[in-house]
Amino acid sequence: MSHSSQTAVVTGAGRGFGRAIAAALVADGYTVVGIARSEAELDAARDELGERFVPVAADATEDTLAQDVLHEHRPALLVLNAGAVPPMAPIHEQTWETFSRNWHVDTRHVFAWTRAALREPLAPGGVVVSMSSGAALGGSPLSGGYASAKAAVRYLRGYAAGESDRAALGLRFVTLLPQLTPTAGVGAAGVTGYAARAGVDRDAFIEGLQPVLTPEQVAKAVLDVASDAGSAAEYQVDGSGLRAL
Repeated sequence: MSHSSQTAVVTGAGRGFGRAIAAALVADGYTVVGIARSEAELDAARDELGERFVPVAADATEDTLAQDVLHEHRPALLVLNAGAVPPMAPIHEQTWETFSRNWHVDTRHVFAWTRAALREPLAPGGVVVSMSSGAALGGSPLSGGYASAKAAVRYLRGYAAGESDRAALGLRFVTLLPQLTPTAGVGAAGVTGYAARAGVDRDAFIEGLQPVLTPEQVAKAVLDVASDAGSAAEYQVDGSGLRAL
C-alpha cells in the first residue's frame, strides 16, 4: 500500500526510537511531521530524511500543540513516542518530583494527543500508536514512576478506543511495549542502573537481554501495526519481534 498522500506525526522524533520511526515512515512514503524539543536534532533528521520530514521544534506536552498540529496537517497516523529519561534510584532515594517526572512528560503528552485525536477528530481509519514499556508489565524498582507512567499509557489506549467506538469515529488505538534495550536513551540508562544493582558489568548484563531490540525493529513494529487494520490492541516488542498481549 502506498502512503505517498498520507501524513504521520511522530513525537520525540529527534533521536532514538522516534528518529528510527520517522525514517521508516518516510521510506514507506509518508510525509512525517517530526516533533522534538531540540532544533539541532530535528535539523539533522531533516538533512538525513529530506523534504518529506517536516520538523516542528516544540514541547510535545504543550496544551494546544496537539490540536494545532492535527488541525493543520490532518495526519492519518500518530506515533506518540516522546518521553523523559527516568531517574534511576530505589523509591526511598527519590522525591515526588523525580518519581513523577515521566507522568509529566510521557503520560501527559499521550493524554494530550489522544484527547486531540478524539476531539478534532482524526479521519476515519486513523491510527494512534502509543509507546508504553515492558516495565508497565513487570514493574521497575529503580524507575517506579516510569513504570507507572507507562502503565497509564496502556489505560489511555483502552479508554480512547472505547470512546472512538461509542462515537463511531472509526479510529484505531494501539500500544507497543518495548523490552529494555541499550540502543536508545531511556533503555541505556536502565541497563546501566540495573547492571550496577546486580553487581555485574554492563556488557554482561546486556548479554542477558539477547537478542537486543534495536530502534529499527521498533520502527518496523510501528509500520506493521499501522498497516494492519486487524491488529491487536497491544504488543510486546523485543529482539524477536512482536507478540500480541
